Amino acid sequence: MRGLATFGHLRPVLRVAVVMLGALFAVGQLTGIVPLGGDSLAYWLADPLHPYVRSTVGNGYAYLYSPAFAQAIEPLRLVPWPVFAAVWTMILAAALAWTAGPWGILLVLLPPVLASIALGNIEILMATAIVAGFRYPAAWAFVLLTKVTPGVGLVWFAVRREWRSLAIALGATAAIAAVSFAIAPAAWFEWADSLRRNAGVIFPLWTLPGPLWLRVVLAAAIVAWGARTDRRWTVPVAAAIAMPVPYWTFLALLAVGVVGLLDRAPGRGTIAMPGSRSRDDRLRGRG
Repeated sequence: MRGLATFGHLRPVLRVAVVMLGALFAVGQLTGIVPLGGDSLAYWLADPLHPYVRSTVGNGYAYLYSPAFAQAIEPLRLVPWPVFAAVWTMILAAALAWTAGPWGILLVLLPPVLASIALGNIEILMATAIVAGFRYPAAWAFVLLTKVTPGVGLVWFAVRREWRSLAIALGATAAIAAVSFAIAPAAWFEWADSLRRNAGVIFPLWTLPGPLWLRVVLAAAIVAWGARTDRRWTVPVAAAIAMPVPYWTFLALLAVGVVGLLDRAPGRGTIAMPGSRSRDDRLRGRG
């Protein structure tokens, strides 16, 4: 078995445990015990045809992603807000369980990860897209059509001359954008105007120093180094650095993405759990 650790039959159990914790949190949201996420409310309020009524960084419930994202989640907006928040929490928990594997049960205890889920932001979904993107490059469309600048991770394909993967990532993004534009062309012009207006906005809760352009350049350099030295974990690190509004929950993207990639890396060794044996041990036993 590959990855950071071999948990034997505990691996699926621990994944289910993460989903169950998400379900408990969702029940708490439905019953009013747990506050509903502020970021996910912005998604629920966004009209797919004119989603940028509230689109200034720092203002309450600002929607800042592309029209494609708002259109994609439109069916979920048909349910009441508390139900939307609970379903969104379950989606995030499932993404965490898939991406981080058995380590998700530990990551969910980290304040940035827990806060990201509580707020309903998409950092964990971005980590999922980045991890999946190595095998399914089209997953990068999610990153490019939401927070945009973390898409600097595509430098990985360029440096390694994996042109097919780069073409798939950009082609999928372009295809989705084209369909979205055909549905609501005015919304795309509004998004471009929103990005322009927010470019110079200073958000008092930023946690990363330096202007966005400088962080993107730094992120590109990190990915280029990682691509040349075969270090996939540098991609989520760079994506986190390139976040347009680096609120402290950006660390959820970094943590979940890095752990997810390391858990899938071959030849990383194992940590034995009680009652489990590594794949190498089992093969030697058969000899």
